[in-house]
Amino acid sequence: MNMFKTAAIAASLALATAAVHPAAAQDSGPEIYAKAMAGKRVLLVPMAMGFDLAQGWSAILKREVEGFGGTFETRDPNWSVEAGAQAITEAISSDSKPDVLIVMSPDLNSYSKLMKRAQQAGIYVILVDNPANFQADAYVGSDWTELGRLEAEAVIKGCGPDSSKKIGLVQGDQVNATSLFQYAGIMEVLAKNPDFEVVAQPDSNWDATTSRNVTTTMLQQHPEICGIIDFWDGDATGAAAAIRDAGMTDQVYLVTTGGGEETTDCKLLQDGTFDAVVSTELVNESEAMVAMIKYLLQTGVEPGSQPAYLYTLLSTITKDNMHARSCWSLKALQVAAGIE
Repeated sequence: MNMFKTAAIAASLALATAAVHPAAAQDSGPEIYAKAMAGKRVLLVPMAMGFDLAQGWSAILKREVEGFGGTFETRDPNWSVEAGAQAITEAISSDSKPDVLIVMSPDLNSYSKLMKRAQQAGIYVILVDNPANFQADAYVGSDWTELGRLEAEAVIKGCGPDSSKKIGLVQGDQVNATSLFQYAGIMEVLAKNPDFEVVAQPDSNWDATTSRNVTTTMLQQHPEICGIIDFWDGDATGAAAAIRDAGMTDQVYLVTTGGGEETTDCKLLQDGTFDAVVSTELVNESEAMVAMIKYLLQTGVEPGSQPAYLYTLLSTITKDNMHARSCWSLKALQVAAGIE
């Protein structure tokens, strides 16, 4: 092979290599992404910071937001609607107001006007977990009516066709959307199964002690009950204690809902405290929030102009169908985020 042919082959190979990776050094995406994200502020205002959902969201958001060069903060209303309203008001008026405000609304209406003011101030508003009468830039969380349907289907299956078919509900309250919509979904399924009857439906106000007390009364008044749906795992431990105290653990099938944290839900399924948990899958929910934050900050759409709904996958977890991805560890998430 002469030197001219060798040179021609080398040149052809060089061109072929360049053709395989023509834009490797020209990818504008990372620069566009970095410019849109750098220095952005994200603020989370849950109903409280002292429970697994808020702490799980916070750990994932902190890691992601700081990872793209932004600042992440939380405010803790500690179950006070007034404190939450004050936190949102201060965020709107602050010189360093957030670019994205994430809110867990305590009910349908309390924060609606404030969240609208935030959008008018140029802040994107994401509702997490709890719907509200407000056109957020995104709602990320459960379809709570569907979740109620799944709870009802679980308790019907758990009671079985040869049971008393008498069930009890331990609701949250009469103003929180998650409680109202869960109830609607449950009643929709029960309407199609008229042989099952709700014999009691007290409120717990999201408190484990109250749940224990009202469940104790329920079981005393209706000892034939075969199943109970408690509207949140945070207070369902109270219902479980009442069932245990009454010596009715083998008789009463307890269904609740939670985010799938391993010590809050999965260990309690394994030890028989809960019989079924309809999981809102917090990790998926958090990742949907992160994706929405990145999308909004890059597109620059006008806040409030293009509402979106990102409903997360729901799954009914029992001791028998639990698998490796059914649960997540709050401790592991916090370690990954550098939270001690």
